[in-house]
Amino acid sequence: MSKQLFANEKVMKQYLGALLCEDEPVDILEPVAKLLERIPDDSQQHIHSKPKEQLKAAESTFDNDLLNVEIEPIAEPAFETEKVNEVVDEEVIAPAITTIEKPELEIVTTSQSDYFDGEFQALFFEVAGLTLAVPLKALGGIHQLGEVNHLFGKPKWFKGVMLNREEKLNVVDTARWVMPEKYDDKLEASLDYQYLITLGDSQWGLLAEKLINNITLSKEDVKWRTNKSKRPWLAGVIKEKMCALIDVDNLNILLEKGLDSRQ
Repeated sequence: MSKQLFANEKVMKQYLGALLCEDEPVDILEPVAKLLERIPDDSQQHIHSKPKEQLKAAESTFDNDLLNVEIEPIAEPAFETEKVNEVVDEEVIAPAITTIEKPELEIVTTSQSDYFDGEFQALFFEVAGLTLAVPLKALGGIHQLGEVNHLFGKPKWFKGVMLNREEKLNVVDTARWVMPEKYDDKLEASLDYQYLITLGDSQWGLLAEKLINNITLSKEDVKWRTNKSKRPWLAGVIKEKMCALIDVDNLNILLEKGLDSRQ
């Protein structure tokens, strides 16, 4: 093993250790009184009269009513549009507008997701000399890198969109996203991305230079991220390989929010 290779491994161990250990500060109605009210009605005084007396009383009442009525000419009804509109406006109650908001995605503070239970397999891949691993259960697919259409107004780590069988995949520059503090023109020029690894059921994909292999791991093989860690995308560090194990759920959330690994 050359001295340069040994030095690179030592630097990566220090870098991963720093990522894993860096912390941040903690956070009925009322009853009816009367069911029926008796309303006095003068017209009811003839109810118990004899039929002839009832008829005379009715005729008398009818004649009196006719004498007291003032006959006015019949006028056609006129509809006043403005008044009608005013009444409608007063009576119509504006419906309450309810907006349905999508629940904001929340970062999971613990790293042992369902796909980490018992033994689990992980795919190892390499980016800019850094080895990363993603659980196979959380892997969406592996695609040969094709043409990427760049979009304006996106973060620098967002390379663009790649079409795969009429599906639009969001391409992430993994090196720039994972270690932006080390990303420079020299590193960018040295990158040789060949693959796009999609995450779960999402349209997000990480660029990879080289696929290494699949390895079966157990919980004991991983130094897990604590809930105080500053980097929720990092599930932990695989001890023997000294590589980063990705928490796919949290990574997807960060990408959806447009945040990089430092957020």
